[in-house]
Amino acid sequence: MKFFYLGLCGSENPTRAGFPFHLALGALEAGHQAEIALAGDAVVLMKSVVADSVLPVALAPLKEMFDKVVDQRVPIYV
Repeated sequence: MKFFYLGLCGSENPTRAGFPFHLALGALEAGHQAEIALAGDAVVLMKSVVADSVLPVALAPLKEMFDKVVDQRVPIYV
């Protein structure tokens, strides 16, 4: 099964910003395919200086999740 996750929140809401990456990693772990789209405020997460500073509550740092998603070749649309 293929899942498509849409992120709309950027660094102003770090926990919501991390959800698409966290959920995509969960889908991959379960053996599914995943894609991520970033729109609106979430577009700034593509800048490494921003992504490095986003620390979601109760989730891994965004930088860590972002790197794993890229390593797994998950498409990220902006």
